[in-house]
Amino acid sequence: MMNVDLKSKVRDLLKKRKAIMLAHNYQRPEIQDTADLCGDSLELSIKAAQTDAEVIVFCGVHFMAETASIMSPGKTVLLPRMDAGCPMADMVTPEALSKRLKEIPPMPVVTYVNSTAAVKALSTICCTSANVVKVVNSLDADEVLMVPDKNLAKYAALHTKKRIHFWDGYCIVHNMLTAEVALLAKEKHPGAVFMAHPECRPEVLELADVVLSTSGMIRHAGESESQSFIVGTETGILHQLKKANPSKTFYPVSKDMECRNMKKITLEDVARSLENMEGEVKVPEDIRIPAKEAVRKMIDLSISK
Repeated sequence: MMNVDLKSKVRDLLKKRKAIMLAHNYQRPEIQDTADLCGDSLELSIKAAQTDAEVIVFCGVHFMAETASIMSPGKTVLLPRMDAGCPMADMVTPEALSKRLKEIPPMPVVTYVNSTAAVKALSTICCTSANVVKVVNSLDADEVLMVPDKNLAKYAALHTKKRIHFWDGYCIVHNMLTAEVALLAKEKHPGAVFMAHPECRPEVLELADVVLSTSGMIRHAGESESQSFIVGTETGILHQLKKANPSKTFYPVSKDMECRNMKKITLEDVARSLENMEGEVKVPEDIRIPAKEAVRKMIDLSISK
């Protein structure tokens, strides 16, 4: 079946199920083009909490669907591919976090949304790459523990007076980018603005002109007078960047920066999920309630003046 037919089928099914389709910026182009909303973790978390749809189809990875379930327990949350996971989220378990908390002095736990619901449930507050500095600086504590992304934690540490304890986790896609590769891209495209995601290594961020979340990159590219950009994040975002700025040029810092999990979901998967109501993600109440508190604090902070 052609993509255009599949898109129509998916849109019809969404209407039939009273559903909303959310897609992360790293998803396949056809998924992004069919979705009701594309965005980063923060945007999609807020949308998932506010939507009045009866069904949420989350085109992303498992922890994102969990976040939708956490915020919208009365709705059905579908993840079209249940095997779309996040290696970084798997790098911290509730058992390991509980053990670490017993080994260090009492302090707030700031957990990146790229984590499981069970880990969020043990956290003080969640954060995204877009609001991590604001979240850390909002806490009334001199020391904080950040999990699971060490690169995001090191980035936050540059923008706070607080002492940040790191967890040894990382995004396998962003962490693979080396300073050498970034330098080669800068040499190949002189004059292009290098936008890097804070999940990248510190030595890569030092080479960046701006450090931004995915939504931040899209916004910056639109507002900037520059005509060319080197994009230091997962390649899926290039689709949104080019759509929003057809007259500008975007170069991936490395074509190898592709997340296999983010590319698993196809339009066929979405259609099947909606047809059969397959792939439901439901967070148990004993985990959902404390996890919701951590996510809610993040969302409330992000929308506060």
